Amino acid sequence: MESTESSYVSSPEGLRNRSPPPQPKSPDSDHVEKSTYVRFLVSNAAAGSVIGKGGSTITEFQSKSGARIQLSRSHEFFPGTSDRIIMISGTIDDVLKALELILAKLLSELNVDDGDDAEPRTKVRLIVPNSSCGSIIGKGGSTIKSFIEDSQAGIKISPQDNNYYGLNDRLVTLTGTLDEQMRAFELILPKLAEDPHYSQNIHAPFSYAGLSFSN
Repeated sequence: MESTESSYVSSPEGLRNRSPPPQPKSPDSDHVEKSTYVRFLVSNAAAGSVIGKGGSTITEFQSKSGARIQLSRSHEFFPGTSDRIIMISGTIDDVLKALELILAKLLSELNVDDGDDAEPRTKVRLIVPNSSCGSIIGKGGSTIKSFIEDSQAGIKISPQDNNYYGLNDRLVTLTGTLDEQMRAFELILPKLAEDPHYSQNIHAPFSYAGLSFSN
């Protein structure tokens, strides 16, 4: 099996030249400094847009955010889809910055010409380990309900897909405007970062090639 690391990744420490002077730590600073990651699906065309000519866009986004951005290869899709996977890793704050840059870029390229000035509501599909979905759902669905109310985004967690042996991930779909989606990310990411099982997947973000289809 080919290496799952994207050849487009560029994360030299020199890119992080936007860091402010050190500030005294607070509980909130621990929140944003905790390392985490997020994975979500994009079409092949959208992946090309994120990479940019000669990798220019992904390099720019890494420089601006401080996060590391990786993509699955052009033939590596999430099972049951024809979508590639983007993984963003870094502190929660850096991951959120990179997410907003990417989603704003993709939103700007949508052909919306229906005469409606309202901001379009789009969908983002996150990949979340099955074992970590409980932290988003909460007891009796209390957490996900509060996230929906706070963000005004639609948040839907897919059922476990039993069509593929060994697939332990589910899709979490966020539907809304860019602001609504970003608020949902701000609520969801810290919850996932607190889950010790969630961090285990950071070392094999695109490892779906060995899965077999179950009839």
